[in-house]
Amino acid sequence: MSNRSILIVEDEPLIAMMLEDFILSLGHEVRGPCESVDEAMRALDGEPFDLAILDVNLKGESVWPVATQLRDRGIPFVLASGGHVEPPPGEFADVAMIEKPYTIDRVTPVIDAALAE
Repeated sequence: MSNRSILIVEDEPLIAMMLEDFILSLGHEVRGPCESVDEAMRALDGEPFDLAILDVNLKGESVWPVATQLRDRGIPFVLASGGHVEPPPGEFADVAMIEKPYTIDRVTPVIDAALAE
């Protein structure tokens, strides 16, 4: 399953860089990172990707509009949270969640499962 393209939507540059390193080490390509909902929405109309990893809280802005667009377009995604956020809306309750801080052991199975669907 190597050489898949993954969009990172993450507002913390150091966390985005760490996630990018994990994704590259797994043999995938990286799109982004996008630091805001607006930037992520523009990325949806740019170069195609196979999966997105969405931080649920982008500097106080909810990522749900991006998740809705991904779902409507049939693009798989996973959610990421550092905790202390509201649970996802019911329509996204079954979407896989990666808890921060990211580790390669947490990220790998979630990415593999999402790309296998």
